[in-house]
This record gives sequence, structure tokens and C-alpha cells, in this order.
Amino acid sequence: MRRAQMPAKMKSSKLLRCPTCGTLVRAKDEDFPFCSDRCRLIDLGKWASGAYKITSPVADPEVLEDLENPANRRGGGQDER
Repeated sequence: MRRAQMPAKMKSSKLLRCPTCGTLVRAKDEDFPFCSDRCRLIDLGKWASGAYKITSPVADPEVLEDLENPANRRGGGQDER
């Protein structure tokens, strides 16, 4: 069975949902992937307040070493003179 081809205009304007409010958004819209600057700021506020967290484990050995020993962090520990 053969599928009908979608017109080129419909292919180029793929619709997605705003992650904040769920409104339909086109990839070429100014505030993509959000529907507006308001939704973009709401999302930024959620990141800043700690509402969103990245929970995957840290696999980089250098990062793990820095987390275990705070003196190795930039700005942490004693000044090197």
C-alpha cells in the first residue's frame, strides 16, 4: 500500500508543543521551542529555583574527583602563589 505524499508546505512547518503550556508551536517561530517569551521565562525560573534536576550519574572521572575533594575545585581551596 502506498502512502500519499504530504505537501511540502506541511512538511516544513512541523508542529510541536510548548513545554510550559502545551500550545502548538512551529519550529520556525521566534520563541521556539516555547510559544512566547512568558513561557520561556517561566521555564527559566523553574531551572533557577531547582524545580528541574538532571539526575543521571556523573561518569567523568575528573568531575567525580573534583566532587569528592573540594580543594581541587576552581576557586576552592588555597590560593596558589
